[in-house]
Amino acid sequence: MTTSAGILLYRRSNGRLEVLLAHPGGPFFARKDAGHWTIPKGEVDPGEDLLDVARREFEEETGHAVPPGASIELGSIVQKGGKVVHAWAVEGDLDPAAAVSNTFDLEWPPRSGRLQAFPEVDRVEWFSIDEARARIRATQVALIDWLDASL
Repeated sequence: MTTSAGILLYRRSNGRLEVLLAHPGGPFFARKDAGHWTIPKGEVDPGEDLLDVARREFEEETGHAVPPGASIELGSIVQKGGKVVHAWAVEGDLDPAAAVSNTFDLEWPPRSGRLQAFPEVDRVEWFSIDEARARIRATQVALIDWLDASL
């Protein structure tokens, strides 16, 4: 079973709560939208501190450090494939146009023998709580609900 850790960045804008979600990069997600967004997150290696991993992965996938300040532990969820995702919420702001993700290599097109680099996250965007619930993976909706309830 795989374990991941991530950060749900949030802000208050015009009196409403917004969260920053990440759209997975690569050819498999290029035309997929609702139900495929996620919090910026990544895999935890044995012995690693979960919050440290969440902060590192946020920076790798957005190109920005997690803003300073308190983190709210949101708990964990289990995705359809069995991956456990631990999450924290942090208040802050980030310009989506300035976000830059790390990359991964993939043979593309399949069986072509050519490796291509793709961003792990091809874009990040701010969404209202209701819109975020419609965009994020179904198993991660609980993270948004827990943030909304804790604020």
